Amino acid sequence: MAEHFDVLIIGAGLSGIGAAWRLQQERPGTTYAILEARTAIGGTWDLFRYPGVRSDSDMFTLSYPFRPWRGAETMAPGDAIRQYIRDTAADGGIAPHIRFGTKVLAASWDGSRWTVTTGKGTFTCTFLYACAGYYDYAQGYQPDFPGHEEFRGTLVHPQFWPEDLDYTGKRVIVIGSGATAVTVVPAMAGTAAHVTMLQRSPTYMTALPERDVIADVLRKRLPARAANRIVRAKNILLTQGFYQLARRRPERAKALLRRFALQHLDDPAYLDEHFTPTYNPWDQRLCVVPGGDLFQAIKAGTASVVTAHIDRFVPEGIRLTDGRVLEADIVVSATGLSLLPIGGVELTVDGETVDPGRTVAYRGVMLGGVPNFAYCIGYTNASWTLRADLSHRYVCRLLSYMAKNGYTVATPQERPGPRRPLLDLTSGYVQRALDRFPSQGDRDPWTVRQNYLRDVLTTPRADVRRDMTFSRRPAPVLEEIR
Repeated sequence: MAEHFDVLIIGAGLSGIGAAWRLQQERPGTTYAILEARTAIGGTWDLFRYPGVRSDSDMFTLSYPFRPWRGAETMAPGDAIRQYIRDTAADGGIAPHIRFGTKVLAASWDGSRWTVTTGKGTFTCTFLYACAGYYDYAQGYQPDFPGHEEFRGTLVHPQFWPEDLDYTGKRVIVIGSGATAVTVVPAMAGTAAHVTMLQRSPTYMTALPERDVIADVLRKRLPARAANRIVRAKNILLTQGFYQLARRRPERAKALLRRFALQHLDDPAYLDEHFTPTYNPWDQRLCVVPGGDLFQAIKAGTASVVTAHIDRFVPEGIRLTDGRVLEADIVVSATGLSLLPIGGVELTVDGETVDPGRTVAYRGVMLGGVPNFAYCIGYTNASWTLRADLSHRYVCRLLSYMAKNGYTVATPQERPGPRRPLLDLTSGYVQRALDRFPSQGDRDPWTVRQNYLRDVLTTPRADVRRDMTFSRRPAPVLEEIR
């Protein structure tokens, strides 16, 4: 017989471990398991191993609110984040609940429970919670570059970085200008002969200190939890404040970003050519440059930026449309990620296949018409964990309400109305996948706000009954917690 749980969580990354922690704290006694396709805890932070991999959100907001970040760095390296997640799972007694190497392939709802099919057998559950993020772990975005098979050097994608790749003294081209490229270029520049960041168009970048001076002072004078809470609040207010400024006063935001960059680069002409986009700030995510490391590499001459279009690969490197040839021994295709809704799991409800792209998001946590199912997705303009933790707490509240009233099934019931995209960025990796993701409506609870300050006040008090249909059907009942 299939093993049954009250709740199954898909994914043992930052979101999945956070969901398990909240479930244990707020609904003790609820049986659960975490199904993780990989062989280790960490999710994205276990997958990405390219040089310099780090967070692009500050760790005081990316970390869990219930577990203060004690590291020195504001933007932590990937291995530190991975260890932080592992430590959280170990300290919370979560690790024994994880089923590693268990990739979820499909989930079918039969009116009373989910039957979850994996590569290692079948499980059943009353409530299914997808915490697999939205990156496609199997493949990144790789354009079909003409002539790439002619290139005599090595072509790599950061998502699948070869462990034995030696770039010492090599000429390197990094294609792209997003968060990955901005990280890889300065990390390789100290060892490679030279690193060129080849971009089709510029990206807005903001240089932030490697350490938070206020956090360092508060940690010396206050308990860790209190200091973390204050720094967390400060960083939330700063990031949300700048986002609102960028959306309402884009020219002012552009001027500020330019001023910050000039403090590190001190070359207005270079800045105008390579770091001044045509779009407004926060039409796409800002790229963070910790300590101005990218600008420092450029000033030192170990890295440079070329803004141009690729014509084709040639044996010695890349030929541009203006006829120039950039010679390279290694080309890093930091051209973006592929997005995949709910981890690519095939959902079926009462025999009907669910196409996520035709559904509407309910409170940014559930899908209209899909019973006893939730998914976790973060903010586009702030740390992922901020929204993720609100989602975990909402799921726990919903489960408690169902148990208290003897309900076994909860289904959001969508009302017809205008729809718009779930993600509001113009970035290529987002636009390529919009039709595969749920949309959002024009009114609460069918909108997905990008405003943590509003959400943190309203989500914990949200009426779980609004636009929700509850029923009692034969199923393992979630025990009410007293």
